Amino acid sequence: MGTLVIGGVTFLVAIIMVVGASFSLLAALGLLRFPDLYTRMHAASKAGTVGSGLLLVAAGLHSLEPAIFVRALAGFVFLVLTAPISAHLLAKAAHQAGYRMTKLSVIDQLPKKEEPRRH
Repeated sequence: MGTLVIGGVTFLVAIIMVVGASFSLLAALGLLRFPDLYTRMHAASKAGTVGSGLLLVAAGLHSLEPAIFVRALAGFVFLVLTAPISAHLLAKAAHQAGYRMTKLSVIDQLPKKEEPRRH
């Protein structure tokens, strides 16, 4: 009975690792193929977060230790909460610094950078 459970966990870990690695590969392809800084950051933050989070969960599950699995889940939650927010703030800072969007982008919803007032 014990080897059946371990075999099932191993199969589940393998599936999660393949899905996580696929998301990480898509994030890397997005970094190479997307035309501007903003779409590249989107690929890295969204697909990269999901990919690395799934790989972290797979590692925690593979350990078969509840304490390690809980730490892996805590790391996954931390990644999901912080990576998209930091990418958003970096993109906002890049926009304020003057990095232009590609001509393929339809609309820019952020206001233009304001010039400082002189008295």
